[in-house]
Amino acid sequence: MSKYIPFTDEQKRRANSIDIADFLRRQGEQLTRAGRDWRWKRHDSVTIRGNQWYRHSREEGGLAIDFVREFYGLSFPEAVTLLLGGEGGVEWNQTHKSAPAPRKPFALPEMNSDMRRVYAYLIKQRFIDRDVIAHFAKSKMLYESCERSADKTKEYHNAVFVGYDENGVPRHAHKRGLYTVGGSYRGNVEGSDPAYSFHHIGANDTLYVFEAPIDMLSFITLYPEDWKQNSYVALDGVAEHALLRQLELNPRLQKVVLCLDHDEAGIEAAGRLAEILNARGCRKVPVRQPEYKDWNEDLKAKNGVAPIPAQGHPKLEALPEICAGLYETCKSLISTHNPYAMLLEHYEKLKPLIANGKLPQGKAPAVTEHLRVMAAAALLAAQRQYRQMEQPAAIEQLIAELQDSYRLHRDRGMLRSRADDLRQDVSSLNRQISAAGLRSPEDKHNLIASYLRLALDCVRSQIFVRLEELKQNTETLCLQKADGNVRQAEHTGLASQRLML
Repeated sequence: MSKYIPFTDEQKRRANSIDIADFLRRQGEQLTRAGRDWRWKRHDSVTIRGNQWYRHSREEGGLAIDFVREFYGLSFPEAVTLLLGGEGGVEWNQTHKSAPAPRKPFALPEMNSDMRRVYAYLIKQRFIDRDVIAHFAKSKMLYESCERSADKTKEYHNAVFVGYDENGVPRHAHKRGLYTVGGSYRGNVEGSDPAYSFHHIGANDTLYVFEAPIDMLSFITLYPEDWKQNSYVALDGVAEHALLRQLELNPRLQKVVLCLDHDEAGIEAAGRLAEILNARGCRKVPVRQPEYKDWNEDLKAKNGVAPIPAQGHPKLEALPEICAGLYETCKSLISTHNPYAMLLEHYEKLKPLIANGKLPQGKAPAVTEHLRVMAAAALLAAQRQYRQMEQPAAIEQLIAELQDSYRLHRDRGMLRSRADDLRQDVSSLNRQISAAGLRSPEDKHNLIASYLRLALDCVRSQIFVRLEELKQNTETLCLQKADGNVRQAEHTGLASQRLML
């Protein structure tokens, strides 16, 4: 019996073997040496060595997956996906639930005698240009498979998108079901190397990046002019492996255009990939979004088929409004004698509201107010430090810089981890402010950075609270509606009984 398993043992092993210090640096976190270990600056009771971590304040620790679950508030599948850079699960066979089949070396699926079904599916259902399909078919990068069930009673036909390495050896294959009724299968062949997914390399300097092969072919169909001169890669998800490998193999590729899906996952992935590319020297990384959910939906719309609409990201939609409210709060507090004292006062009032890691029902306005005042006080305190250094900075400028520094893909975790972040921020500020002696220019810059870090964490927490409040309100409405339906049913039943009597 064939079954789709989210992660193989090998993938879980790789996720747990990730170097945690390297992972944190990629998230923009700061670490300091502590003998043979690293100490996480944000949570200074946490030390890290390789793929192991230990929190001394609670006498607990573990490996990479547990680390991400604990500090980013993610589920097990979400933690593994994050550690693997967005890599999804693969297909594997199991004959008994307790005895999965051993992992097999990579091998291309059996080829069908023709490509009739592939052409029909990609042209009639997906509207891909016939010549584009023919090009990849002739290059042996696209074919139709014919696979049989274990009992030989059924045949399965899939479109197979093949990725080759620099020596022309097939190393990756992505299968896409050709059936239009019910859920269509898609997944990577077991043993595929994620660094060599489906791609085309042209002569110019631009590489276009997509989530899936059909997105890539759809984009080429929509923008066919001199397409063979361009380069394209399908990530089969949002992991960076194939993108980075093509940049390593082809130094002429100096421009990367991210063409991911126009939905929450695609928007987050674009930010993460852009940051990875920035760290490798790519200063500008354009993001090109489809009008609808993905490039094939754009192609469908062009051919008169109702497309799946695009999705914005609720966190990015909340950010400008929260920053606008922060500006108004700063204006109202501009004459405050001691912004830091006000910050501490509101932090003490906030702590009991979020102590158990859950947003109390009906307390979102109070939590939001404390966070907003703390952020405003931190910005005003930073502004005064700049003024003392004879480097005046307007509040508008500081808020704009704060908004620009927000990184969607780093904004993870539940309320408990956000409360820990705020605690660490305040503790860091207390240490710096209570330190004896005159502050050096470096000390002053570090203090400003700590104020701005706290302000950003307050904004992140406000975004979380706003979305959590919406979720709570929605759940309450659903419960009220369900309760109303029950009451209506009971009322109707009683009325029917009276009529019968």
